[in-house]
Amino acid sequence: MNTTTKIVAAAAVSLLAAIGAQAETYEGVQAPVSANARADVRSQAVVAAHSDNPYAEAVSSRVAAAPTGLTGRGAVRSTAVAAAHSANPYAEGYGQGVTSVSSGAVDRSAVRAQAFAAAHGQQLPL
Repeated sequence: MNTTTKIVAAAAVSLLAAIGAQAETYEGVQAPVSANARADVRSQAVVAAHSDNPYAEAVSSRVAAAPTGLTGRGAVRSTAVAAAHSANPYAEGYGQGVTSVSSGAVDRSAVRAQAFAAAHGQQLPL
């Protein structure tokens, strides 16, 4: 009796699986529906056939057209020169509060004399 209950249970499970596994009905090939006229589609196809392929290899490595700017050449050059002479914002320690060297009230010849004296082993006045 044990084997018959197993067979009946297996048959019931397979029957439930067969009922749940029904596919959709096939309605045949449907006619294409388009809002565009045949001539419009043809003209778009001709334009697409004669244009560059945006999916080709190395399509982005082509030479780009020269950009047209609204600012003059002299203004761009002066901005570039000012940026080249300014501090590098990407350098290490930029903006860390390091004070810049400014011309102070110390006389240059006095500093040179002290450096000469220190280089020759003389004691500096404190």
